[in-house]
Amino acid sequence: MRTGVLILNVGSPEAPTTPALRVYLRQFLGDPRVLDMPAWKRWLLLHGIILRFRPKKSAEAYSKIWTTEGSPLIAHTRAFAAKLAAELGPDYRIEYAMGVGNPSIGDRLESLLREPLHELIVFPMFPQYASATTGGMVEAVLRRLAPETNIPALRIAGSFFNHPAYLDAVAEVSAPVLAGINPDHVLFSYHGLPEDQIRKSETTPDHCLSANDSCCAEYGAKNAFCYRAQCFATTRALTERLRLPPQSFSMSFQSRLGRAVWIRPYTEETLQALAKHGVRRLAVLTPSFVSDCLETLEEIGIRGAEVFKKAGGESLHLVPALNSSELWAKAAAKILQNR
Repeated sequence: MRTGVLILNVGSPEAPTTPALRVYLRQFLGDPRVLDMPAWKRWLLLHGIILRFRPKKSAEAYSKIWTTEGSPLIAHTRAFAAKLAAELGPDYRIEYAMGVGNPSIGDRLESLLREPLHELIVFPMFPQYASATTGGMVEAVLRRLAPETNIPALRIAGSFFNHPAYLDAVAEVSAPVLAGINPDHVLFSYHGLPEDQIRKSETTPDHCLSANDSCCAEYGAKNAFCYRAQCFATTRALTERLRLPPQSFSMSFQSRLGRAVWIRPYTEETLQALAKHGVRRLAVLTPSFVSDCLETLEEIGIRGAEVFKKAGGESLHLVPALNSSELWAKAAAKILQNR
């Protein structure tokens, strides 16, 4: 009997068109883990505002990064699944699925369960834990498995923000790029979350989001599920591996949605501040994304570069994500095999 591995990523619209984005956003933002608010309020926000205006704007953004293979995120995930299968060998069966869109979690689980499995490993492709990503994916898998008569031994590959194999892979991919760019400054930009979602994850809310960032200076039992603390831990580990001096880097959070207060500092404001303080060549790493996607290629690589240059910077270089590199396939194999 083989071990099954289900790789999970967020997903992508079927095409860079307004109708396709309307379908995608309805499913994605309709998830109560993503828009964490009362159901009636989420419905009004989604149908009264977001779906009326955002699909067209998002379609225009997707059209700038769409490839002959379709969505970059799905193309990278597909290629990574093939690399991981080759790395793990015939004792493993690898499938990949998307939380939103196709291939769906239900379809790929159904395919996996046709074969008696020794174990099923669920592998959410999110280094840092968040309820809206890893939590939502795990919930979807458990919901699909619940009615099954035969359920194999199940293991969730948890967050890997501090796994040496993941950190080494990011550093090895990034180091030669940084050497070629010779940037004045390195920015670590992570996907943001509303502050309310961060506080919900804390076992000691009075300790959370302190003004001087002391709550995220260390990672431990008090903030074990804190996304922001995990991002800080990833940054600390990567800057050590990349041997970046203390004043040569900073970190921020991107991809805000709506008017709620999200975790700070915000990436757009940070890009402007860095340029105004004399940074001319900026490199940006995005360690919350293992696959390049809209949020890296368009939000940082295109719009972020425009913001930075408008504020006085000369060049912004987006350091590629792990994507389907051999380094990432080898690192993921170690994560899945607990090595």
